[in-house]
Amino acid sequence: MDLLSTNQATITERVGAPIEIAHVLVRDPNKVRSRAAEGLRITTDAESVFRDPDLDVVVEVMGGEEPARSYIERALSQGLAVVSANKYVIAQHGAALLEKAQSGRVDLAFEASVGGGIPIIRTLREALTGDQVLSLHGILNGTSNYILTKMKQEGLSFATALKQAQDLGYAEADPTLDIEGHDAAQKLIVAATLAFGSRLTPDQISVEGITALDAVDFSAAERFGYAIKHLAIGRDLGDAISLRAHPTFVPKSSVVATIDGVLNCVFIQGKALGPCLLVGRGAGDLPTAVSVVADLVDVSRSRREGARGLSTRAIVARPRKLLPLAETVTRYYLRFDVDDTPGVLGTIATALGRHGISIAEMFQEDTSDSQPVSVLMITHETREGDLVSALEEVRSAPFLKSCRFIRIEDL
Repeated sequence: MDLLSTNQATITERVGAPIEIAHVLVRDPNKVRSRAAEGLRITTDAESVFRDPDLDVVVEVMGGEEPARSYIERALSQGLAVVSANKYVIAQHGAALLEKAQSGRVDLAFEASVGGGIPIIRTLREALTGDQVLSLHGILNGTSNYILTKMKQEGLSFATALKQAQDLGYAEADPTLDIEGHDAAQKLIVAATLAFGSRLTPDQISVEGITALDAVDFSAAERFGYAIKHLAIGRDLGDAISLRAHPTFVPKSSVVATIDGVLNCVFIQGKALGPCLLVGRGAGDLPTAVSVVADLVDVSRSRREGARGLSTRAIVARPRKLLPLAETVTRYYLRFDVDDTPGVLGTIATALGRHGISIAEMFQEDTSDSQPVSVLMITHETREGDLVSALEEVRSAPFLKSCRFIRIEDL
């Protein structure tokens, strides 16, 4: 409302008519609101809103699955355009909602559902419509990126960095959605619909969070020449697509490694275009409002000019084969926390070699002050299923305290 009020003259000129807010449907009518809400028809009665014959567009920014999904469905069924910032509803129900919008020849716009004010959806839907997107790598959660930045730059523990993010308002009181990677995964599903024409839901893809990372991993990343970022990754492999969201080693020379703090980014590789980087604030009231208003202007102009639903009809979402995670081929960072006893390296190397895994670099930390010690490795490209099998073999060794891996993306 603030942005519509502030930029009213410009928006009216671009639409060709003024945009009037007919109703504001809220959960709590007594909540303190900005001055832009003064004089507006604020209600908790959804029926009174949907009975209005002069309604043209419904803007949904309430979040959550219900009643948001039902309101969006009802609006589309009534021939109303919908602008939504709801990443969960679009990720979980986007394909069905797009079908409803397309059959009714109305628009469903959702730029603000991914990346706040960064024009990710518009770029994929319009600017790259004549190209094939080969891959996309996104830092799509500002909370996780802030925490990782603080752990890298200031040596904070995960718990301390998370507390700092909460104190600054960057993280919710319950940050699970962010730090466990699910927020980024939902946004990846939405972006993949545009990038790869896929029809998938978040529960179908592999998701890992950042809670297990510690100072040893950041020290290892620095030693081997990498930064650690939580990435949402999508690739079009022709007969299948690969979608996953997890902590990732990224070369320090990559521009993605420099995206710090609460900033988000999407690095797109087009077949004809080549590399394209979009960077900006991925959350917050004003960045999100920028995308919502941009969508509102688009759908309003389309309705006024008699081209309702045109941009939505261009979106094709179809079932696509998802590459099993075990078939993923990349390089890996391996960490073995072990007792400092003879034969450790030989046992690990034998198990890895038995599964065809070749080591490119290796480092063992100084053993003078600590037990256990960490044996750190970078592999050559290998199939993830083979790596998992090798690690299962190593886990039976009596000297092993723990072992895990982080995938590497050579951006």
